[in-house]
Amino acid sequence: MNSETASLLGRVIAIPETRELDIFTALLERRGARVLRCPLVAIHDAPDPRPVMAWIERVIAGDCDDLILTTGEGLRRLLSRIDSDAPELRKRFIERLANIRKITRGPKPARALREIGLQSDIAADVPTTDGIIAALGQVALAGRRVGVQLYGSDPNLRLVNFLQGAGAEVLAVAPYIYAESSEDSAVQLLAKKLTDGEVDAMAFTSMQQVQRWFDVLGEKNAELALANTLVAAVGPIVAASLDKRGVRVALMPSDSFFLKPLTRALEEKLGPKQRAKNRP
Repeated sequence: MNSETASLLGRVIAIPETRELDIFTALLERRGARVLRCPLVAIHDAPDPRPVMAWIERVIAGDCDDLILTTGEGLRRLLSRIDSDAPELRKRFIERLANIRKITRGPKPARALREIGLQSDIAADVPTTDGIIAALGQVALAGRRVGVQLYGSDPNLRLVNFLQGAGAEVLAVAPYIYAESSEDSAVQLLAKKLTDGEVDAMAFTSMQQVQRWFDVLGEKNAELALANTLVAAVGPIVAASLDKRGVRVALMPSDSFFLKPLTRALEEKLGPKQRAKNRP
């Protein structure tokens, strides 16, 4: 085993990731870690596709001057909805996107744009709602029609109110929803392993996972389970969600909020587990 594959040798890391669970698991196991998988949240297409398709048709018709993309998942779900319901519209939708101003909340929606040959026109320095608002603070929005791709089904009233206060018309769309995927018993079992000291780290990758963790366990038990375990967050939104619940985040990638930087941060913080030397 070389130095890279031994960098987390003997470590036990819990991950509640769903969308990229296999990718994250492979990254960690390749480095010698043992992974405890507990998918807390699943992502599904919006249960009613009609409002999504109606929004897409309005964009194609020219009813949108700006588009705020909050997640890469959102753009991909919009495209998959087109591919499923009206594949003949895909080319027209992308052509229209090329001609409207695109605002991205962070690197993931920017990457999703690059996958279809487009680029962000305005990028938030910090991948949060506040970051978007700050990026648009000096931008003239009065009279403009602004599409907002929502983060799951969260109405993001702060962003909507800001846009409307600046004189914009808001056209919101929710192309996907979050749904619970793990049984409560699986979450409780993982919490017991953390409490018993069997886990070196737990890595959260979305605020929905944090919410589900606390919903199932209750505030006191959720905190206790994480008290003696290194807690990692993929980015500032997740870190803030943990922090406001009293959980200390021990590590977070410094500037690139993806799974590979998170894996590197875990390597640097933990390293391989040192085995106790045999005593004579």
